[in-house]
Amino acid sequence: MKKSHLLPVAVGCFLSLTLSLSAQQGPINPKAVALLRWYPANRATSFNVGSGAGEQGIAFDGANLWIANEFSNAVTKLRASDGAVLGTFTIAAPWDVASDGANVWVTNVQGTVTKLRASDGALLSTYAIGSNPGGIAFDGANIWVGGDLGNLFPFYNVTKLRASDGAFLGSFYVGAYPIVGLAFDGANIWVTQCCQSSGFITKLRASDGVQLGYFPVGGGNSAIAFDGSNIWVTNAWDNTVTKLRASDGAKLGTFPVGTFPEAAAFDGLNIWVTNAGSQTVTKLRASNGATVGTFHLADYPRAIAFDGANLWVLGGTTVSKM
Repeated sequence: MKKSHLLPVAVGCFLSLTLSLSAQQGPINPKAVALLRWYPANRATSFNVGSGAGEQGIAFDGANLWIANEFSNAVTKLRASDGAVLGTFTIAAPWDVASDGANVWVTNVQGTVTKLRASDGALLSTYAIGSNPGGIAFDGANIWVGGDLGNLFPFYNVTKLRASDGAFLGSFYVGAYPIVGLAFDGANIWVTQCCQSSGFITKLRASDGVQLGYFPVGGGNSAIAFDGSNIWVTNAWDNTVTKLRASDGAKLGTFPVGTFPEAAAFDGLNIWVTNAGSQTVTKLRASNGATVGTFHLADYPRAIAFDGANLWVLGGTTVSKM
């Protein structure tokens, strides 16, 4: 067999390109390499997901994206591989969404959470959780949802439901401000509450809901992302994100992003932040918070999810695959 001289050249070019990109952007996600993703972010691929600019939440179920559209009174299911719409399911004023691996849970503005079967979108049940629902998370066995249980005065609690049957397992008070974001770190539930000029984030033990800490972040804190070791919180009023060590809540840094950051996601190496005010998405290196890139989108980006290979950014009536 004749020996080819092309292989060493190809390998050399690959290594040169990889080293060059690594120097510019930091470590490269191996899955991005496998997909030949040499560019910092894809801004050319987007899909229509609604008839009104009411998209609020997005979640990945392992194969598909689920998008809540408040104004369309519907939840849309998109195939992650190609963005094909697999179904649209009627739910009154859906707000946020989470997956438990087999089912999709959707919070509704009127104060309930709806459970849909992920395989076909069939309605399985609806549970009352209080008015002004905000934030939803799955801890591996249970669904956590924020809501206001007060009558005359705000009384914001996080409600814990058993995912298998929706059984009520407890409701835990976190404060007098609307709950915006929830995240699970493997052992604890982290809760953000909006409308605080000097914001705080609450840490609850997932096993029993006991409050473990109350940590300062920034003004107008909203979304939460967990990177495996640290908690990242968007501060909409300060145009920053705050990084806290998950083990003890110690503040590790506060980093500038765009205007009015609303959501965040972790891709294995980086934190991605949607900035609704500046119509951008900021990419930060998770190790040190350095800005890796800022990407402009035509619509106002609000929610974001990672599917293991790509970022999906929700804004206006479209979802962009980056």
